[in-house]
Amino acid sequence: MNFFEQLEQRAREVDSLLCVGLDPRGTDAASAREECFRLIDATAEYACAFKPNAAFFEAFGAAGVAALKDVIAHVPHGIPVILDAKRGDIADTAEAYVRAAFDELGAQAITLNPYLGGEALRPFLARSDRGAFVLCKTSNPGADEFQGSMMRDAGCTLYEMVAQHAQEWNANGNVGLVVGATDPQALARVRTAAPDLWFLVPGVGAQGGDLQASLEAGLRPDGLGLLINVSRAISKAANPGAAAKQIRDDINVVRPTGRLRTGACSVSALTHHARRTTLSQLAQDLVASQCVRFGQFKLKSGIMSPIYLDLRRLVTHPQILKRVAQAYATTLKELSFDRLAGIPYAALPIATAISLEINRPLIYPRREAKDYGTKALIEGDYQPGETIVVIDDLATTGGSKIEAIQKLEEAGLKVRDIVVLIDRGQGAGPMLAEAGYQLHAVVNLLDLLPEWLRLGAITSDQFEEVKVFLAM
Repeated sequence: MNFFEQLEQRAREVDSLLCVGLDPRGTDAASAREECFRLIDATAEYACAFKPNAAFFEAFGAAGVAALKDVIAHVPHGIPVILDAKRGDIADTAEAYVRAAFDELGAQAITLNPYLGGEALRPFLARSDRGAFVLCKTSNPGADEFQGSMMRDAGCTLYEMVAQHAQEWNANGNVGLVVGATDPQALARVRTAAPDLWFLVPGVGAQGGDLQASLEAGLRPDGLGLLINVSRAISKAANPGAAAKQIRDDINVVRPTGRLRTGACSVSALTHHARRTTLSQLAQDLVASQCVRFGQFKLKSGIMSPIYLDLRRLVTHPQILKRVAQAYATTLKELSFDRLAGIPYAALPIATAISLEINRPLIYPRREAKDYGTKALIEGDYQPGETIVVIDDLATTGGSKIEAIQKLEEAGLKVRDIVVLIDRGQGAGPMLAEAGYQLHAVVNLLDLLPEWLRLGAITSDQFEEVKVFLAM
């Protein structure tokens, strides 16, 4: 059983996602040891894990390191211990850190700094029974100085790139991420980038992180995947045990799945949580890629619009395009079909990304038949009688979709469903339904507007102006 299997087992046994941080403020090694002993004894029944911070022990020299070893040994068997040491170095130095943390001190997991790259983490990750939480988006006020920087070639932030690499480093199933509670939007973005990993989440309490927002942004659909670290709110409480129980219970009130022991799962709550996360992520991505712009734009019809959507720009943002494909994939899970069909031209790269994401074949109807070669009207392999899901980028009135569907049906293919990223809410759904087809949208434009307002991408006046325009 590896570290994260142990962690999940402990979470279910005590119905807890609480990690009790051990940051002793004693004046010497002996007092630090005793402070931690008292906290462990008072909170063990509510703790999913304990996290001693190495710095508070190392400050006392050799005696402090001995005290840290004693503290780790004092944690009851079966409760995982994460050493908060933020190590990160290469070659023999990294190997020495591995021996110190796992063999000498006896920790089951450690926090690591990825700044030197995967090379620095490899010796830790080679210990398949031990866990590693990689610093991704930390909770300190200055975190965005580097972590929030946009990696233009990748189309994502530095912290999202770390999350993506963590997925690759997780060959032994022993990698998690440190993601602070002080930035729930970032937490949601990291969850999108690393849907299965466990997150160690500091920042709730003294640093001002919002517990509910963090849980809603970061929980996996199974109600696991987050380890909420709390230190001072427990250690400074008059009754640390009661404080730990209250925080454990507060977490469980917010968690959509109810009690872990039963494995019960509220599908509607999880679906709502997933949609909120997708909506928030997509709103940010559309602004970052400039696929959405606000101002005054002349449309093909000659009408002036206060909003302009251009999803063709997704091709230059591969990481955003990948997330878009993942969002489509969630909607497509509910449908039965043999192949995808992308509508030229904006939807072709999107449909290709979806095809790669879900490993389903793709075809597309040409806008005009070739007058040379095979003179094909539909590109790609297919068999008459197969069911096709049509993929497009936007839904406005639905007319262009009918034209593409007719070409597919003339080739003997069956079409029931059309899936778009954004429904502008301007009549496409009813029109397609009248023709016998069902429109499915990952999101509706009216649902994105409040997200853009909250992000500061639009003003209140622009928000109202777009709403009025869409209602015309």
